[in-house]
Amino acid sequence: MKYPLGIQSFEKLRSDGYLYLDKTALVYDLAHSGSYYFLSRPRRFGKSLLASTLEAYFKGKKELFKGLAIEGLEQEWKTYPVLSLSLNIDNYNTVESLVNVLNNTIDRWSKDYDITVKGSSPSIRLANLIAALFEKTAQKVVVLIDEYDKPLLQNLDNSDLQSQIRNELKAFYGVLKPLDEYIRFGFFTGVTKFSKVSVFSDLNNLTDISMDARYVEICGITEAEIHSNLDAEVALMAEANKMSKDSCYDKLKQTYDGYHFEADTVGLYNPYSLLNALSAKNFKDYWFETGTPTFLIERLKRTDYPLNNLGTEELTANVLGNIDTIDESPVPLLYQSGYLTLKGYDQEFEMYRLGFPNQEVERGFTRFLIPYYTNLKSEQGQFFVANFVKD
Repeated sequence: MKYPLGIQSFEKLRSDGYLYLDKTALVYDLAHSGSYYFLSRPRRFGKSLLASTLEAYFKGKKELFKGLAIEGLEQEWKTYPVLSLSLNIDNYNTVESLVNVLNNTIDRWSKDYDITVKGSSPSIRLANLIAALFEKTAQKVVVLIDEYDKPLLQNLDNSDLQSQIRNELKAFYGVLKPLDEYIRFGFFTGVTKFSKVSVFSDLNNLTDISMDARYVEICGITEAEIHSNLDAEVALMAEANKMSKDSCYDKLKQTYDGYHFEADTVGLYNPYSLLNALSAKNFKDYWFETGTPTFLIERLKRTDYPLNNLGTEELTANVLGNIDTIDESPVPLLYQSGYLTLKGYDQEFEMYRLGFPNQEVERGFTRFLIPYYTNLKSEQGQFFVANFVKD
């Protein structure tokens, strides 16, 4: 088994024979059900691979989809010009750094399609490029923006710079709506959802599928997918850890499962943690160790948030889906970042109950809290903080 650890390119994954859990039926449904989408998911959850899959599909790379569900669904395999941008490629400590990334990306697109683009700003240049692409190819354009919120997240504590970056992104994204006649499909991904008023107000035709039950499985791994595709690998992991296969399944579920993005939907495993665990045959905190939630802890302390609410917090969907109230409560950011997930839903009051998704996150988060809330060392205070959170 070749595990796609750290691989975000669908073409590389398929060409080099890595494991791919087929999500292409949902990709086809997205492509043929609407035009503009937004998806929020925690880091390392498969957003970039999804964007790359969409890119390969819209470029008509039929050979990469051989044997997948979409092969039997798609009959035409049209080729569209695709503009694909990931903002996870730089540190945005000035608005100029963002402008440079946008302009350099437009230069690359212009070179790829042999088009000369003029304009005084990234937004004007993007608009001119889209119109020119449509005129040259006689095909509508596909726009894919991955990690749209990276520049904003890096400047949560710098309101002036974040405001400048918001304005730049708002103008850049906003050109898509008046160019609708030239656009076949638009797709935005990010960890968080800033309010449409502040970032997407000029692109108010986005369909947010972050909490859409139809698409909850488009990123992440279900237990059914593990049994269908990875049962032999689970057996090998069980053998390496001197446990039964059923016990191994149970421990994998407790450690890495439990993400829910809508009420009464299937639980999802964090793909980064699960695949690393199966590859190494070891139950470690893989996802948690790839990022330290220092800024989240600081928000908890700044807002004087009571830790014992972490397992019992209840919020409406509107509050959960918007981190613009972060100065009042860090909970929406904790949810969107993957440290909390949906645990229940009160239909009468339309309130979601939140809690830790699994043992990996609960263990890692409480351990990280220790030096901020106690005078104990991490190994001494883990039991104390974990029980404080639960109680």
